[in-house]
Amino acid sequence: VLFQLSRGPQPLAAVETVPKWFHDVIRPIAAELESFMPQPFAGEIRGLCEALGVSLGDGVLLNFAYESTAFCTSIIAQDDKGNIYHGRNLDYDFVDILSKITIDVQFIKSGQIAYRGTTFLGYVGLWTGQSPHKFTISGDEREGGSWWENAIAAFLNRNYPVSWLIRDTLSRAEDFQSAVLRLADIPIIAEVYYIVGGVSPKEGMVITRNRRGPADLWPLDPLSGAWFRVETNYDHWTTPPPCDDRRTPAMKALNATGQQNINLDTLFQVLSVKPVLNK
Repeated sequence: VLFQLSRGPQPLAAVETVPKWFHDVIRPIAAELESFMPQPFAGEIRGLCEALGVSLGDGVLLNFAYESTAFCTSIIAQDDKGNIYHGRNLDYDFVDILSKITIDVQFIKSGQIAYRGTTFLGYVGLWTGQSPHKFTISGDEREGGSWWENAIAAFLNRNYPVSWLIRDTLSRAEDFQSAVLRLADIPIIAEVYYIVGGVSPKEGMVITRNRRGPADLWPLDPLSGAWFRVETNYDHWTTPPPCDDRRTPAMKALNATGQQNINLDTLFQVLSVKPVLNK
């Protein structure tokens, strides 16, 4: 992938969302980056910092700032012919900044596209990605209490940031089932929902994650009428709060569309319904 790097304050504006005490903890760690972060992530952060003209400490903080993803909606659906569709909205509080630095990235291996994803300039993780002809992944934030305190403790124990596990899985997993196993089992620094789509009928799964492992696996079940799954930012077995109920409008729109009519265009329309589209 080729893109031009422009120096400026836009990527670093997200660093302001990180608590001050977290800055004080992370900046000394950044000096020993390779001791705390696996490759290729450590090398990429170092290289991006050099290219963007920012400090290594700010580069690490930037990557942690994006680990808190705010309001997200992911939908996995199967049409009446067995085709799988996967769509998502990803909404941050600082959308004016991110809209200017959002990039689509292709990761090349042996001259071929190994996987692709959508991310932000200066950020090495992925919240949305596709391994061609294998599977797709999106991640939605799950509220897990005092996020920053738990994140730094888990990070120092060498747990993966949640978006790094998405990218690592896109790189390593050979198929839908192996992707689900990796995303469910590998320790991470924060709770999250992983939504996975495959290429064969019934290959759809919502994984509700604790830091140490899965809290719940929620598969597509089209033979029983469950031809779609909607995940916002709340456990599917609970009722979302009235002030942020994006699940109900999404489900109503999907049921109104019908399994026989679901496709890329109609799924985009569902994701554009207010308040599913959280502007």
